[in-house]
Amino acid sequence: MKSIYPKYHYFLFLFFSVFLAEAQPWTGELDQSSDILLKNRYVEIEAAQAMYDMYNMNFDQAERQFIYLKKQYGWHPLPDFLLGLCYWWRLVPQGEMGSKWDQLFLAQMDSAQIKAHRLYDEVNQIEGAFFLAAAYGFQGRLYGDRGQYLKASLAGKNALKYLNIGKDEEDFSPELLLGKGLFNYYAQWIPEHYPMLKPIMSFFPEGDKSIGIAQLKETSRNAFYARTEAQYYLLRILYEEEQNLAEASRLSAYLTDLYPNNSYFQSYYGRILYRLGKQSESIAIFESILERVLAEQEGYEYNTARYATYFLGNIWKSRGNLTESKKYFKGSIAYATLANATEKGYYFYSLLRLGEIAVLEKEVDLALQYFKKVRKVTARKHPANQSAKEKMKQIEDE
Repeated sequence: MKSIYPKYHYFLFLFFSVFLAEAQPWTGELDQSSDILLKNRYVEIEAAQAMYDMYNMNFDQAERQFIYLKKQYGWHPLPDFLLGLCYWWRLVPQGEMGSKWDQLFLAQMDSAQIKAHRLYDEVNQIEGAFFLAAAYGFQGRLYGDRGQYLKASLAGKNALKYLNIGKDEEDFSPELLLGKGLFNYYAQWIPEHYPMLKPIMSFFPEGDKSIGIAQLKETSRNAFYARTEAQYYLLRILYEEEQNLAEASRLSAYLTDLYPNNSYFQSYYGRILYRLGKQSESIAIFESILERVLAEQEGYEYNTARYATYFLGNIWKSRGNLTESKKYFKGSIAYATLANATEKGYYFYSLLRLGEIAVLEKEVDLALQYFKKVRKVTARKHPANQSAKEKMKQIEDE
């Protein structure tokens, strides 16, 4: 049986998330005669550049436009939700490391919930429910990432409460398929990979991974507001869960080309190229990332750099350039420390690889130091711990 690993907490609340954004002209009061604003093309035009700037990690420009939208549509949850989403994407490159953006993100989602409750109660139940599910879902994601699992479970429960309201409203497709797709995929994936969670998952409707992927693809092709979020999740699923490197490579290449300043998509593309054996292309991606980190470009954080340096270390080790390899593995350790990520695999394996290089360079004492450090910072059953133990035994037997 697969042991519980912190990522499952994230997925438990991940598939509750729904992404929706609509708006209507500001009148100073609730306008109950307005159409459902998901179909408002004027608002799409107003939001389009800001959303592009957000995903391209030009956050300040995006935030200014979202604030302008808030002045126009202040009663509606849309601007607060988009401002919260902008803070969310500031958080994404930092991984599970808490940041100054956490509280700003939560505050915007709280504000969106307040307005969505009023929308739900007084104007349009379906539209209000969409925003309530979305705001609670995103909050659950952050709480899960931060290890606040009780808060995450409460947020997930609230998201689920509103998730299925209006599920048969065809006029809202394909925007609404994001939430359905995530639910369908992970409702099947979680019990398959974590059997001990089957009793919990039995309280939820059954899922279907193939249907979930198809829904995410439809959203990726045809939605306006939900398109990039669907592509973001589809990339994760294709690469991490489905191990479909060919399709993940195409999608990550497209996203990297569309959003050239998005460190998350760029890092994914570099890792996929590495796994496909395209080392030269991978080197170019990771070196570009490190240049941007050193230049303190927005969206390029220590967390991004620890990935880049680790893969560059592996590439140069495989090419026999041990000097370059050591430089990058030491860099990965340094960035992991700065990113508060010394309990992550890249930190462990950077230490392990440095020990292996020390063996190749006949520096036995140094190699033992690295292997002992690996065993000290990892659990006994962790693969890195077991590997370090075996390598120490090999040294002792020689």
